[in-house]
Amino acid sequence: MRPALSAVAKTFLFTVFVPGTVAGYLPGRLRGDAPAASGPEAWAAVALIAIGTAIYLHTAFWGFAVIGGGTPAPIAPTRILVVKGLHRFVRNPMYIGVALVVAGQAWLFHSLRIAIYLVCVLGIVHLFVIFYEEPTLKRQFGEEYERYRASVPRWIPKLKS
Repeated sequence: MRPALSAVAKTFLFTVFVPGTVAGYLPGRLRGDAPAASGPEAWAAVALIAIGTAIYLHTAFWGFAVIGGGTPAPIAPTRILVVKGLHRFVRNPMYIGVALVVAGQAWLFHSLRIAIYLVCVLGIVHLFVIFYEEPTLKRQFGEEYERYRASVPRWIPKLKS
């Protein structure tokens, strides 16, 4: 299997099991049988879910698998530091995409449980990024990562690349 194809296949498996669980299965369990909003509010919430999904898919598949030759999974990381695409604006677009999917579901179903779950997920992800991901990237990519980190924000996208 070619490296890029292998990375895409591994990214697909990661996507099904990790973001699929975090942004799909668990919020679905938390909402129970809550009815969905309707009208313009529903369309806006679904748009938020779609935007989050697009951000995740673009980052995971194009950024990590195709450009980086790896996956979003820490056990099969990219071979290069990915600084193209959405990574020009923010260091963690994939997590932002997943958060938007969960936020959209909290809105769509008016679910306080999903909103609380989102806050917990954001806290865990933030700690993971600070205590594992950033030190690992610094060890792996050294000065290149330090320059990137100094010029691109962690969570709030900059508008100019």
